[in-house]
Amino acid sequence: MPVKFHSKKSNRKTIANRILNLDVDITMDITLSKQNNQSKEDKVTYTFGDHVHVVNDAFFMPQLDKYRRIWIYLPKSYKHSTKKYPVLYMHDGQNLFHATPPRNDEWAVDSVIDGLIRDGEKEMIVVGIDHGEQDRMNEYNPYDSEQEKGKGKAYAQFIAETLKPYIDLTYRTLTDVKNTAIAGSSMGGLISMYAILAYPGIFGAAGIFSPSFWVAPDIFEDVKDHLTALKNRKIFFVAGDKEGSKMIDNVRKVYDLLSHDATTNPNIVFVEKEDGKHTEWFWHREFASFYQFIAQ
Repeated sequence: MPVKFHSKKSNRKTIANRILNLDVDITMDITLSKQNNQSKEDKVTYTFGDHVHVVNDAFFMPQLDKYRRIWIYLPKSYKHSTKKYPVLYMHDGQNLFHATPPRNDEWAVDSVIDGLIRDGEKEMIVVGIDHGEQDRMNEYNPYDSEQEKGKGKAYAQFIAETLKPYIDLTYRTLTDVKNTAIAGSSMGGLISMYAILAYPGIFGAAGIFSPSFWVAPDIFEDVKDHLTALKNRKIFFVAGDKEGSKMIDNVRKVYDLLSHDATTNPNIVFVEKEDGKHTEWFWHREFASFYQFIAQ
């Protein structure tokens, strides 16, 4: 299904945070905890669909000398077929998949993809990498700041040189650049932009949702320096007017550098939505258009 390109603003009104409850089988329990105002621990058990799995609770990241939980979504046909599938790598794995009970801060990409597949879209594997909690900002920033040294280059190297080879050996994947994508939001959007710049021979497409470009102005020069390498790469930008003018201006700056003339470069898309906020419900809603774009 083709995606309509560029930034006609939606007239739709903002809706409250909502998660669709879809009919999925349950196989896995993950227990998280939170504290109420009285500092009493209140445990919540979340369950996920039978085609969402934890690859490893403590996958070693040699580039960072850390361990991290890795998730994988396998299309429902995976266990009954012998075919190979494209792969999408995503950050903030804690928030990617639909949970029961539902959470306000989830993308629910598995539910979205299940629906798209039922409508005839291409099947795809999604690999989710948990963020590093208090280290998230630093790990998703490929550039140094006045406060600290960015670890994003090592994180991107981990995905490209350690995680991807493991996934390709362990699962039936299409390993070429045209079938490998990366996506994330906010700081995850920044590191996704950097990853496709640094590894254009590995990632053929990127989803850049509400990227925190203001944190790392060096990204603009890096984009200029890699225009030739990105010539045939597919990049999908998403931003909302309610995220502030700085967000829109920064995304448009990178979009303009890459697109030159949008009428002749359908590989670069900028979706600007009038009601878009810096929150998961917005990214959840726009994820389907991104998926259809990279599935073409």
